[in-house]
Amino acid sequence: MTTHNDDVDWDRWPVADYLAENYREVHPSDAAVIAHHSAFYRRLAPGSVGRSVEFGAGPNLYPLILASAASRHIDAVEAGRSNVAYLERQIVCGPEASWLPFHALCRRLNPALPATLAGSLARVDVVHADVRELAPRGYDLASMHFVAEGATEDFAEFAAFCRAFVRCVVPGGLLVAAFMENMPTYRIGPASRWPGCPVDPDTVREVFAPLTRELTVTRIDADPTLPDYGDSGMVLLTGVATRPPGRTPSRPARGG
Repeated sequence: MTTHNDDVDWDRWPVADYLAENYREVHPSDAAVIAHHSAFYRRLAPGSVGRSVEFGAGPNLYPLILASAASRHIDAVEAGRSNVAYLERQIVCGPEASWLPFHALCRRLNPALPATLAGSLARVDVVHADVRELAPRGYDLASMHFVAEGATEDFAEFAAFCRAFVRCVVPGGLLVAAFMENMPTYRIGPASRWPGCPVDPDTVREVFAPLTRELTVTRIDADPTLPDYGDSGMVLLTGVATRPPGRTPSRPARGG
């Protein structure tokens, strides 16, 4: 049976296990994504983006750090309670030291970043909400990391999440994203099971080409320093929204 987003209790996302497996150090794949995205953000003048959104933020801080170079305000929109609680602690109580090397790398590649990690996060508001409820054309820039393909096993639903992602920016709004390539249903920690929708550069291009211009899609190989989730690497995207896409999905996304 195909698992859809509404079939999953995203409030129980295993934050501690997920961070331990993926983000307690800067893995080579992290560095490759950060390098790719930094090149995108370096084209933007500091503070030139009024409002940006991290679409399904999860507990991952480095997309928020990257956006802080150009964005005056960043909404980290997340539906899962455990992820929201983690993000709020990082901002209110101060970020964990494990994120400092991520900030250092981001700033080395884009010196326009705030000088401190806390300074980058000061531009972030955590929004506990369903990404479907984002106002159309509400943002100038949208960023998404490991959300659409990790929220469902159904390709049609994956595509609907991608359309919702594009829809939340103004025409001419900027898009930057990363996807796990060929990600199957996977486990985090000792037992928890989560949906995956296998996609590759061709399928990502197929979904986004009608909705964007200046679309770039590339990939990086699987990272042997990470747990073997069954993926074959990552797909990276940048683009510019051209028109509001059609109907948004009927299910909320988790973050990545």
